[in-house]
Amino acid sequence: MTNGASSGQGLSSQGDPGIRVVILAGGLGTRLAEETHDKPKALVEIGGMPILWHLMQHYLHYGFRDFVIALGYKGEMISSFFRELRREGDPRQRQLPGLASAANHAHLDWQVELVDTGYGTAKGGRLRQLAPYLSGGTFMLTWCDGLSDVNLRDLVAFHRAHGKLATVTAVHPPPRFGVLELDGPRVLRFWEKPPDNHTWVNGAFFVLEPAALNYIQDDDSGWEEGPLPRLALDGQLMAFRHTSFWQCMDTVHERDLLETLWSSGQAPWRTWE
Repeated sequence: MTNGASSGQGLSSQGDPGIRVVILAGGLGTRLAEETHDKPKALVEIGGMPILWHLMQHYLHYGFRDFVIALGYKGEMISSFFRELRREGDPRQRQLPGLASAANHAHLDWQVELVDTGYGTAKGGRLRQLAPYLSGGTFMLTWCDGLSDVNLRDLVAFHRAHGKLATVTAVHPPPRFGVLELDGPRVLRFWEKPPDNHTWVNGAFFVLEPAALNYIQDDDSGWEEGPLPRLALDGQLMAFRHTSFWQCMDTVHERDLLETLWSSGQAPWRTWE
């Protein structure tokens, strides 16, 4: 299924119009079951709008407006969301405080293609099914797991410069737990959510060449479990280090954290203003 949005004024013209952005939006989001029982993870709301909308605004800010979205679990709800935007805009946007008018109408500048990739398909399998839509060259990849203020133009420039098949954005994992320093049963010191600046994890903002899809075997293939390690072993995976904001949204607690940042006016991913 496809949904082409009409052309309009973008927020930035500095991106590469030839690069398509793939968003995997078909997973079950089981760790966020309180929210995803009735809707897909992509439509879980932050500040009154789906996380998918926030991601697309971020890409559009850097000039990337051509999206291919892989659907699965409750994909018809995502299709309905875009139909409403195309028809009359989403009335929720007009009620969001502090949003520039250009952001309110950003959907007019999106080119969106929706592809049903199946209910239980793994991440790698979804990406493999999109191969016919990605033969034009370099493309970007992410999924509806979290938000960041990563500079997407710098990410693409880094990828172009090294000439390999794949780039992953490496981020420091956000702290989740306080740390106890113990002497027997006695607590000597307690750190509330100490930062971890020594570990790097997959931040799920990728830039890829079509040949990277050859590392995916079938619809049951994951992405992190097989293709990425093989790309690394072949010397075809490079890391773009991002040391600023990145936050996943795997749990209700993490959703609430993102909501608090947005409501306070301190949302670092709000790059389009």
